[in-house]
Amino acid sequence: MESRSYEPEKTAKDVSLHELRDRLAEFAQVRGWEQYHSPRNLLLALVGEVGELSEIFQWKGEVERGLPNWSAAEREHLEEELSDVLLYLVRLADVCGLDLGHAALSKIVKNANKYPVAAFTRALP
Repeated sequence: MESRSYEPEKTAKDVSLHELRDRLAEFAQVRGWEQYHSPRNLLLALVGEVGELSEIFQWKGEVERGLPNWSAAEREHLEEELSDVLLYLVRLADVCGLDLGHAALSKIVKNANKYPVAAFTRALP
């Protein structure tokens, strides 16, 4: 099997969860890593990555939206850790046979029904 390049494209585009899922599956398959990608192992790896993401914010206090006071190196580190979390989450959903995009959209609908806008606009002054 010819493996594709894993370099990101130079032009900006929206990346689908399906594309990430397929690329991760291929990445694991060509390396023989599928045997290690059980739901439990992927979940534990995901938790570890969330811990690494948390460390970035641990001693920063409250952080402004857009991270205006962060250096390029800090922003890059954050991008890497967020990506690790996303990739493990996508891989976990795939190994479990779940469509993460559909599940997320369904959850938004459930939350909209659980927390209707009218309930919150009445409380505003």
